[in-house]
Amino acid sequence: MKKLLCGAVLAVANFTLIASADSLTGSRPNIVLVITDDQGMGDLSCMGNEVVKTPHIDQFYEKAIRFTDFQVSPTCAPTRAALMSGRPPFKVGVTHTIMQRERMAPDVFTLPQALKTAGYATGLFGKWHLGDEEEYLPQNRGFDEVLMHGAGGIGQVGLGDFPPNKENVYFDNVLLHNDTIVKTKGYCTDLFFESALAWIRKENESENPYFAYISLNAPHAPLVAPGSYTKRFVELGYDKSTAGRYGMVENIDDNFGRLLAKLAEWEALENTIVIFMTDNGGTHLSGRLNGEKIRHFNANLKGGKNSPNEGGSHVPCFWQWPGRLAEGIDIDGLTAHLDFYPTFCELAGVELPDTMQELDGRSLLPLLEDSEAEWADRKLFFHCGRWSAGKRDEAIYEKCAVRTEEWRLVNNVELYHIETDPSETKEVSAENPEVVAELRKAYQEWWDSTLPFLVNEGLPRVKADEQPLSLRYEKQLAEKGIPEWAPEPID
Repeated sequence: MKKLLCGAVLAVANFTLIASADSLTGSRPNIVLVITDDQGMGDLSCMGNEVVKTPHIDQFYEKAIRFTDFQVSPTCAPTRAALMSGRPPFKVGVTHTIMQRERMAPDVFTLPQALKTAGYATGLFGKWHLGDEEEYLPQNRGFDEVLMHGAGGIGQVGLGDFPPNKENVYFDNVLLHNDTIVKTKGYCTDLFFESALAWIRKENESENPYFAYISLNAPHAPLVAPGSYTKRFVELGYDKSTAGRYGMVENIDDNFGRLLAKLAEWEALENTIVIFMTDNGGTHLSGRLNGEKIRHFNANLKGGKNSPNEGGSHVPCFWQWPGRLAEGIDIDGLTAHLDFYPTFCELAGVELPDTMQELDGRSLLPLLEDSEAEWADRKLFFHCGRWSAGKRDEAIYEKCAVRTEEWRLVNNVELYHIETDPSETKEVSAENPEVVAELRKAYQEWWDSTLPFLVNEGLPRVKADEQPLSLRYEKQLAEKGIPEWAPEPID
């Protein structure tokens, strides 16, 4: 076994951990990670959106450590793969969100598996999106408690979700609860938070440390929210899709506020890190207001989901731990989803096996302990994947990017000086040929390094009625039916 230390395991430049009474290493907090789906930097009022109202997340932001240059993958499953593995998604076989290319390689020693070795209880509530076959399910990859939909979104029946969800999108859904398919009541986001809270309360009472992964499908399309949340936007004159999407965001905010209130009521915050982030850039970047086409606020970033530009991968990331983390601090070092795995393991005091996958991330503990700590520059690599079957080699420079703290090279051609031009308005490759050459070389080496890990390429597309969760649903329906289920009430 190997003890997870910043310098030795994670290639963090010249950092030696100095043990002290304030050290976070081995502090073993509960960890609550809330990740939303397709919500960009511009979809919060604390980020400058003047239409949508997110008062609870705004208040959380005010007292949080804010990673202001936090990068994820440009689409859903890849980001989740990086969180669960500590590796770039291509290095665990994830190159798409569909066509069996969303399945995380079976040999990955997952983040929840690692945390369980340190005595943590683990729960997933919402979206998994890393494979629906038995061996890929979260129940078999380290999660003790699971409430999940199939595929990448509720209602995506052709891609693997449960057949009834095509008719009742986001309300009264059929979901997988541990080993049983169940029929639920209510709006999906409300249900995922309510289920997470019921489980958290139980774990608080047992005094086990826990990892709660509240992985939402909202505000992913279809853009559907309860009428009480869409009403204000409809009355303002916004189109139905915009009203639905902003209503979803405000519903998330209310649920997030309730989560924090319950943790405070249960006196759990003093030993709990709460994190809010999103999985990739925003969608639905334009709409209509009183019949006229408008652009929605995107925090002045170029691009959105499935884009190699900043708007595809630069997302919010806020951390709070009252009494242990500084409040209201911006950290501008270049950080990423890859960093969560080593960070959580170091917090939990995990001893990692020698035979597991190499970790590409860095522990964030130096920055969490001291926002002015040295943080070496790095190169982060992005590719939107999604190439057509058999077209991987041709796609090498399509929708790709390299980031350093200073630069972003897009599609192997366009260079932007992010430090002074975060909106990518001025292309400067001609003035900086040496930078272009360096980043191109690094990208080629990275691309080549991923090829042995692309284990899901060349697989056939699975028909809707042959999807694993569809088959499981039909089998259970015939044998014992689909029971109704609800989380234990917490009020």
